[in-house]
Amino acid sequence: MSDSALIDAARDFNRFYTNFLGVLSKAYLDTPFTLTDARVLFEVGSQERVSAVALVRDLHLDPAYLSRILKRFKAEGLMDTTPDPDDRRSQLISVTDQGHQQFQELVNRSNAQIAGRFDKLASGEPQNVVAAMKTIRSLLDPEATLPPLVIRPHRAGDLGWIVESQAKFYSEEYGWDMRFEGLVAEVAGRFLTNFDPAMEYAWIAERGGVNIGSILITNGGDGVAKLRLLYIDKSARGLGLGKTLVDECVRFARARGYRQISLWTNDVLSTARSIYMKAGFQLVSEEKHRMFGPELNGQTWVLDL
Repeated sequence: MSDSALIDAARDFNRFYTNFLGVLSKAYLDTPFTLTDARVLFEVGSQERVSAVALVRDLHLDPAYLSRILKRFKAEGLMDTTPDPDDRRSQLISVTDQGHQQFQELVNRSNAQIAGRFDKLASGEPQNVVAAMKTIRSLLDPEATLPPLVIRPHRAGDLGWIVESQAKFYSEEYGWDMRFEGLVAEVAGRFLTNFDPAMEYAWIAERGGVNIGSILITNGGDGVAKLRLLYIDKSARGLGLGKTLVDECVRFARARGYRQISLWTNDVLSTARSIYMKAGFQLVSEEKHRMFGPELNGQTWVLDL
């Protein structure tokens, strides 16, 4: 896509999203407030006190424009101001009880607006929307504070996400065909059907409620654990998450008394192979194949525990 096409697409999305939220309406969320009024009320209402200087900086407002909004809010009994002891040129702003009630009403209306939109989507689509939003935020504002990373056991729907995510990624990045998706679905299906919580486990990494990584340990018999389906979403690469998940597998296998961990991969997956080598895995065999379309070099790695 050309640069001009990319810019046109971004502008088209901006027009859609501002209309979607109704931010250009004079009455934001069917209230007497404009969008800028609401932003000021949101910012002040969500804090105990905030300085006028901080509001100008964080909301990118003209100081004179903010002063007019604050004057009106004070006259309407929504806000109070006091001199800022740390900056004589500024004021500390707080909401009154009436202002807090109005702030809460805006929060409730905003939540209801978004919930109403999400209710019209199919199962799983709200999560896809939020994941796309997080991707946009992380790429355009890399200094934004991200929610904490959580690693948890699998729950309903997670194995379906693993199949979909891996199938899409390896198809787009490596040109692997649908037989790979079939293999992943087979592994995931066997794991769920025969799941033995005493000897098997699935780790799901998530951030802000969005899945970004996974790995499985299954019982291969004869004291051998099988490491399966390591996956890290593009948005989480470079964080050391792959190493963390592999380390979890090794600790689990040792604690359950396995004598060895075995895994199968392909040599084109250099990042994953690097993680396995650093964890102490040894390459024991390899062979050419076309299981997923392109010619690949499959490899078996083991770690003695």
